[in-house]
Amino acid sequence: MYTTEGKKIVSTEKAPKAIGPYSQAIRIDNLVFTAGQVGLSPATMEIVEGGIEAQTRQVLTNLKHVLEAADSGLNFVVKTTVFLQSMGDFAAMNGVYQEFFPENPPARSTVAVAGLPKGALVEIECIALLNPGRGD
Repeated sequence: MYTTEGKKIVSTEKAPKAIGPYSQAIRIDNLVFTAGQVGLSPATMEIVEGGIEAQTRQVLTNLKHVLEAADSGLNFVVKTTVFLQSMGDFAAMNGVYQEFFPENPPARSTVAVAGLPKGALVEIECIALLNPGRGD
């Protein structure tokens, strides 16, 4: 993590590296803003196989790692935005999403889009609070 004019750029090898001119996340004050994550495996930089459920699981795992690198976590997420290639995948995505946010889920918007990077079926971004016990 490094600082630029009051904002801290967050980066971790546990999530896919940026595939464009953006940061994995930005930390400012007590907030973390993540870039959208698609179902890329950090090891291969390829979309995971297994359809919408496997991709949603990988997306949320990637977000978990980015948030942890920013001294936050999934339990501190206050808002997510979900982008789906097809609203026909909503129920399957929602089932996996609920596994990651079983109680007190964040506010959420879900929209259908014409296309996603690398042919992904789902992309999710979030806003989270910093962990108040982070120790810095």
